[in-house]
Amino acid sequence: MEADIIIIGAGIIGLSTAYQLSKVHKDKKIIVLDKESTVAKHQTGHNSGVIHSGIYYKPGSFKAIFAKNGSNSMYEFCEEHGIKYKKSGKVIVATEESQIPTMKKLYYRGVENGLDVELLNDYEVREIEPFVNTVGGILVKNTGIVDFKEVTEKYAELFKDNDGEVILGEEVKSIKSASGKITIKTGKNSYTTRYLINCAGLYSDKIAEMSGLNPEVRIIPFRGEYYELKPEAAELVKTLIYPVPNPELPFLGVHFTNMIHGGADVGPNAVLGFKKEAYKKIGFDIKETKDILTFPGLYKMGMKNIKEAVGEYYRSFNKKAFVREAKKLVPLIKADDLTPMEAGVRAQAMRKDGSMVDDFHFEENSNSLHVLNAPSPAATCSIEIGKEIAERFSKSL
Repeated sequence: MEADIIIIGAGIIGLSTAYQLSKVHKDKKIIVLDKESTVAKHQTGHNSGVIHSGIYYKPGSFKAIFAKNGSNSMYEFCEEHGIKYKKSGKVIVATEESQIPTMKKLYYRGVENGLDVELLNDYEVREIEPFVNTVGGILVKNTGIVDFKEVTEKYAELFKDNDGEVILGEEVKSIKSASGKITIKTGKNSYTTRYLINCAGLYSDKIAEMSGLNPEVRIIPFRGEYYELKPEAAELVKTLIYPVPNPELPFLGVHFTNMIHGGADVGPNAVLGFKKEAYKKIGFDIKETKDILTFPGLYKMGMKNIKEAVGEYYRSFNKKAFVREAKKLVPLIKADDLTPMEAGVRAQAMRKDGSMVDDFHFEENSNSLHVLNAPSPAATCSIEIGKEIAERFSKSL
């Protein structure tokens, strides 16, 4: 089968890109390939559903720009297509006086990023979240919640309405380039295209290597473990409650999130996965495990953050330790209030020096583009990322 553009990956980024391209390039044959039987099977389908504001991100970065524009376009998209959402806002709370300076820096970053934020004292925080432990906080009004799987399904529907094709159940086995064309072989069929877009998430580095690139990053999987609050405990959380983050780490720490279909969750506990799709605590794949454990950057990162890594693993296998962490934010939470949820896996790009890529990361050549880092807030930014990739494709013509 032949196409003008083939996109590998039917998650929220792949299908947003497909939809945006189908609007701009109506004369092009566009195909989306994915190995799974449904769309949004991995990172998108395990997303907590938060429409992020962009308060955490360095001003001028892709993340900061995409998050602000992306949250606005996501609300507009949901409104236009009748997708349920809620602009609930969130509070970022300091639980001790030593966190106040970091919290204020975060507030001013939000102001610099052009967000609707408000600095609160402890009494004002408790007017919003009466059960929280706090000495002060930030109200981030741009934050909301939605079901990103539903959003992705709508992207797929609109893409198909524009004569696009989504082909599921076909895992890419090889990619070869010759005479200006790219041949992609799956376990079932062979596809030819003039342009390849790689939105394969956890496997994006492998797809890039198959394409003949030598990517400067490796995708390292981190399993995010969540608990759902029982209905009576969910009443302790009115909006979204986040801690003041450790500026040295890429993860936000344990937080509480109301969900769009009801209830609330708490998490994640972030631990290294020993294979790409590390949804279970104990899971190995001989080749993938070897690739992960022999990557030099992993050890350099681990040595810098050994204390935090040990703490994450301890909380992973010790529910009481996880509860202690959660109680720092909401002291009335008890172990009996928490029910394990299915874990998610974050595709984190890492360099050989052990540094984690903080921003979105693209690598491209004359006939392909590879999305090699699209962590949170990628779902929020999916419309803007899709537009960016469509624009890059147009320039490549």
